Amino acid sequence: MEAIQQDRSVTGAGKTGSLASGVTGAVTNAVTNYDSPRVVIVGSGFGGLNAAQALATARVRLTLIDRRNYHTFQPLLYQVATAGLSPGEIAQPIRSIFRSDKNVEVLMAEVVGFDLERRMVRTPDAEIPYDYLIVAAGASHAYFGHDEWEPFAPGLKTIEDALEIRRRVLLAFELAERQVATGESSNPLNFVVVGAGPTGVELAGTLAEICRHALAHEFRSIDPTMAHILLLEGGPRVLPAYTEDLSRSAQKQLEQLGVQVRTSTLVTHLEAGLVQFGDTRLPAAVILWAAGVAASDLGKKLGAPVDRAGRVQVQPDLSIPGHREVFVIGDLAALKDEHGKMLPGVAPVAIQQGRFVAKVIREEIEHQRSKRRSNDAPVARRKFHYWDKGSIATIGRAAAVAEFGKLHISGLIAWLSWLFVHIFFLIGFRNRVLVLIQWAWSYVTYERGARLITGSTFLPGWTQPASDAKPAASEGSGQEIHAASMK
Repeated sequence: MEAIQQDRSVTGAGKTGSLASGVTGAVTNAVTNYDSPRVVIVGSGFGGLNAAQALATARVRLTLIDRRNYHTFQPLLYQVATAGLSPGEIAQPIRSIFRSDKNVEVLMAEVVGFDLERRMVRTPDAEIPYDYLIVAAGASHAYFGHDEWEPFAPGLKTIEDALEIRRRVLLAFELAERQVATGESSNPLNFVVVGAGPTGVELAGTLAEICRHALAHEFRSIDPTMAHILLLEGGPRVLPAYTEDLSRSAQKQLEQLGVQVRTSTLVTHLEAGLVQFGDTRLPAAVILWAAGVAASDLGKKLGAPVDRAGRVQVQPDLSIPGHREVFVIGDLAALKDEHGKMLPGVAPVAIQQGRFVAKVIREEIEHQRSKRRSNDAPVARRKFHYWDKGSIATIGRAAAVAEFGKLHISGLIAWLSWLFVHIFFLIGFRNRVLVLIQWAWSYVTYERGARLITGSTFLPGWTQPASDAKPAASEGSGQEIHAASMK
């Protein structure tokens, strides 16, 4: 059993109980303030959600704060972006998840800062007190100092991002069809994905499937199968976090789907409808960004040391230096494993960290309760240990790679493993059934069931392509880039 080792007692909520009730409408609990320390969780991603679920049955008053009212199953965002699934099939309202947990309150609010000395979380409208704080605010896109590229190359972190990507991809085909049908000079249907990590590989592979199958016979003036999908990676191989044999297998599967892969290729400039790498300036109907992530700005507001990506350098127990009542987990936390390797920003890490922190808090509360404000020296906390159960990256229909320790598999078996894992971890029985049915239908028919263009019909660079665009491939590039051909 672990104890609380901090400057103030865990009963800090007792000093601010009236403020908690007045500001946030805390639920009524049958136990006293001493028996009900207040836990505040910022963020309802994989880390925050799993911490909240593990604490929902504890004798605590739990407040979960998120600027959205739903939890997103991020590994399937690319399916929304490529019209395979609808947003409601990969998201679940947070309130519905905790409807039976009377000690959990959910606040839809934007956290703007912290007062660690007073133990307050700041929102634009109020200050929320805590005895324990778990910050799981996640990460966003990183454009390596070129934030001006974002309007031309959206990333994929939220449902809003996925819907914008879906809009641009489907709109490109519609605009090309209209141009050719009305006798105008058509723009090339080039789709460029920057970054060949799991998200980039998933996007590129699925885009190729859409062009070759889902849309192949639905247009009369253009031939979608001739659209060009280009995947750019700055490093020497795709899926750099995987072993070399799996990287080679992934690239081979991508090329079989019709994706052109270029490694050791850095993007040097982006503008509306144009991407430049080396001496090549390529007109592009759609540019998608999957090259990097940056931690939430909330990490810097904790006052703890951060790394170059903005991640908080946490202690082995996931707390921050000098404040053992404050934990940082998920993509916002920087921690090395026992081999000195930085833990990756993936869902399994966040899930295990959320559960670990919840267990630490529960055990310390029980220890404090058993001591009843005793001055006995607290016991030391355990260190977080990540159990790597393996990694899976999907590429396309019956195409994937998987790494389970020394076992490396690819192709159909890896894809089936990926499908099972994602169905299993989806939140909500209804979502599991709907996604399973949708995937089965798509596998049999090649149909994409959510092909809706909503919002604006503007596509950056489409009506005014760059006039100084050079030929698609530079001399001596060794590999020609083809623009899409029309019927």
